[in-house]
Amino acid sequence: MRQSACDAGAGWARAKCGTRALWGLSFDERLFWKIRSEFKDAGALTSFLSESVAVITGAGSGMGRCRAQQLAAMGASLALSDVNEKGLAETVELLGTTRGKVTQHRVDVGDAASVKAFAEEVAAQHGRATVVFNNAGVALLGNFEELSLEDFRWLMDANFWGVIHGVHFFLPLLKKKKGAHIVNTSSLLGFVGAIGQSAYCASKFAVRGFTESLQHELAGTNICVTTVHPGFIRTAIASQARLGQNAGEGLRQQSLNRFHRITRTDPEVAAAKILRAVERSRPRVLIGPDAYFVEILQRLRSTGYWPILARQFEDPSAKKT
Repeated sequence: MRQSACDAGAGWARAKCGTRALWGLSFDERLFWKIRSEFKDAGALTSFLSESVAVITGAGSGMGRCRAQQLAAMGASLALSDVNEKGLAETVELLGTTRGKVTQHRVDVGDAASVKAFAEEVAAQHGRATVVFNNAGVALLGNFEELSLEDFRWLMDANFWGVIHGVHFFLPLLKKKKGAHIVNTSSLLGFVGAIGQSAYCASKFAVRGFTESLQHELAGTNICVTTVHPGFIRTAIASQARLGQNAGEGLRQQSLNRFHRITRTDPEVAAAKILRAVERSRPRVLIGPDAYFVEILQRLRSTGYWPILARQFEDPSAKKT
């Protein structure tokens, strides 16, 4: 079993992603390398992640891209996938010269055959996999009655079945290692339901339930399992959201404007917290003050939370006072 990251150090985790400007974010390389040097001198970065082969889905943007950059800076080898080949190529370009091996793979996580082929490619090109980040996800706009069944299936394929496929096809590789880790991405909307997010909430509740069950099943084995519950993160997920079949076109811009107003957490911060949680073998990680707020509110008011959240999320359903 791998050692806990309590003695691995986490100063590197404060580094921001990107060697170039990205969506208005920048990377302070000097700060990163100063922190990295300090911890390396202390032997802290001879860690699980720095020696790993990390598999990341949804690596073409957002948290997946930042995670890839932070892992590459640590020296990890990477198997990066995304359905968006252009975004994936940009991520690989941003990595520049790396110590570890980097491969890129076009993968539709909702398609079992695509993920199966991905796992086979990783086995052939890297020989192993030690940590799998099931990170890929999509968003869908509209109340339930505005969604078609095809809309709902599309989202569930990516957000839920993508996680199932990732675990199913990579688990045999992970079981071969002395220590391994699975990281599945749920959401703050894996704790609460929200108007206009019935499909998204269904997928993230499902990911949470599946992952927590998997934690119990794999307890005491060589594989650790972590559930990630991000709050609203500054990524492209909102701008790339699909509009429900019967939803009004104006909903797209309204939702995007609201997303920008209430989002507080940068993707590099989210990625760093996830990596720190892996090093420390944490079963759950909440990202952002909004995620902590929602998780506590749900426990305090398990059925009466929505009026409070509607105001917090600036939802149009919030009562005017």
